Amino acid sequence: MASETTSVRPAPAPVDRPPLRLRRVPLRVRFTRSLPSTLALAVLVVLFLFPLVWFVLSSVKPGGELFRFPLTLWPETWTFDGYRRAWDRVDFSLYFRNTFVVASVTTVLTVFFSAATGYALAKYRAWWLSTLFVCVLATTMLPTEVILTPTFTVIRDLGLYDTLAGIIVPSVITASGIFMFRQFFLTVPDELLDAARIDGARELTIFFRIMLPLARPIAITLAIFSFQWRWNDYIWPLIVLSDPDQFTLQVALRSLVGAENIDWTLLLPASVISIVPLVVMFFVAQRYVMSADLNSGLKD
Repeated sequence: MASETTSVRPAPAPVDRPPLRLRRVPLRVRFTRSLPSTLALAVLVVLFLFPLVWFVLSSVKPGGELFRFPLTLWPETWTFDGYRRAWDRVDFSLYFRNTFVVASVTTVLTVFFSAATGYALAKYRAWWLSTLFVCVLATTMLPTEVILTPTFTVIRDLGLYDTLAGIIVPSVITASGIFMFRQFFLTVPDELLDAARIDGARELTIFFRIMLPLARPIAITLAIFSFQWRWNDYIWPLIVLSDPDQFTLQVALRSLVGAENIDWTLLLPASVISIVPLVVMFFVAQRYVMSADLNSGLKD
């Protein structure tokens, strides 16, 4: 029987190919392509900034120019007397402190409980968790006015009426925050959690040292929104608080509005002062949101 021989062919030598070079798009072509979107964004910026610019410029107008027809954007006479009178009339140090305590404590608790609830709803398997999530989402369909009366009854019976805690406690849990964290945690691979459990990590360790750092962009975004909501909250503090020393900033500004007339030269500067902390907080926190890598730690 003739033996069969198998011939082994040598591997072909690698062919030296020139490196691929990306064709550079001329500047004129890039400018033409980006012009429509740039113009559309510029129009949106103008539309969003125009009311704010009008609001700030109106605060430095004298009373005779505010309602003079035709209306003018730029003030003919600049005056900062309204800011001086507003600072003397309103105890901003007291109201800033009350509002900052309410907004800060509520924001920290909201981020923590929303992250914990979202993590449980995303990574634990139980039939009642799905039912709980549906009930949480159902609360977003209820108008705020519907739950004011039962919430006030609970706060009164707990002895929290006319206290800052009476404002903080009902505002801790938000359906939007829970939904944001749950949807983010669903994108985290379960293998990452299984590997941590194999290494001996407990559930609290996994949550605080793995899941929360991954969700930092979501936490900062929710913190910005929560702080803004509580800083601008008006209806609930107006219902719960009756002591002027416990007033938040928005309730205190309401006291500047008279029963028959409104001193706009006083109210507008006071309102501009009230939004300064929000502007500062946004510019400080936005870089953490813009530069965050949502895919960090999620590669298999």
